[in-house]
Amino acid sequence: MKIRMHDTATSQVAKRISAVREDSGVVALGRVLTLLIATDDAGIEQAVDAANAASLEHPCRVIVLALGDPEAPTRLDAEIRVGGDAGASEVVVLWCQGANARADESLVAALLLPDAPIVVWWPGTPPAVPSETPLGRLAHRRITDSSSCADAEKALWSLREGHRDGDTDMAWTRLTLWRIQVAGILDHLDLDRVRSVTVDGAPDSPSTMLLAAWLTRGLHLPVTITHSKAGHGIRAVRLRCPEGDVVLSRSQSQVARLYQHGRPVQRIALPRRTDQDCLAEELRRLDPDEVYGAVLAEGLPMADLAAVQASER
Repeated sequence: MKIRMHDTATSQVAKRISAVREDSGVVALGRVLTLLIATDDAGIEQAVDAANAASLEHPCRVIVLALGDPEAPTRLDAEIRVGGDAGASEVVVLWCQGANARADESLVAALLLPDAPIVVWWPGTPPAVPSETPLGRLAHRRITDSSSCADAEKALWSLREGHRDGDTDMAWTRLTLWRIQVAGILDHLDLDRVRSVTVDGAPDSPSTMLLAAWLTRGLHLPVTITHSKAGHGIRAVRLRCPEGDVVLSRSQSQVARLYQHGRPVQRIALPRRTDQDCLAEELRRLDPDEVYGAVLAEGLPMADLAAVQASER
């Protein structure tokens, strides 16, 4: 069910949500958090689809701020979605113009679930310091997505400078399955025999850079990034050893292949992660992601990202 409200206020939206619950029997019991999404009009449906899917695991109230033209006349339109249009959540979409076209506490305070954690997600270009934004100051967890930026390396350095406990990034979350598989391979190798590492990925992929930084920090070995000519994201990790290279490679399929000297090729499930997968994973934890913070703080400066641009030229 969708209820559209024109030229309204958030206090009126909150009253309408309460009325809908009373009239239809929809209750807020079991809602475990408030998810705030700051986007634009074009990004609403994709963000809501991801939130609805994630809400099946984490019932929540989703508040989407579609920030419009700050120079336009001040106006607030809203849409309340419940039932089949909201997954296991309540969704409130706010179209904000004029003085309302800035995401701050006054805009959302009336809609926040009482005594529940708050998570903020910026699906588009992230703020320089997420924790210092009005929404970021409210949140227990702040999710950005550096893959939405035109310059992935610049975005990662910006996130590093502005990082605070509670910050995380979808580009890092997309690496979870890769890190699990690579860590499993390393557990069965004599690390003293590994001479160097190569990560192959798309030139605009911050996940490729974060994986290289994670490996550099963990192994204290030279890690080279090479750029794939086809596809997107990460394609392969190669560990160079005297007796033969160990390669975990994935093309366009959902299955990777593990090549090891003297052993049959192994097929390993390694699906590409959707925004729904990543968002659901991030909502499982509200504590600081210490590994991500360490990779930004220590691994990124150690990784030879300059070699990435040199290889492009």
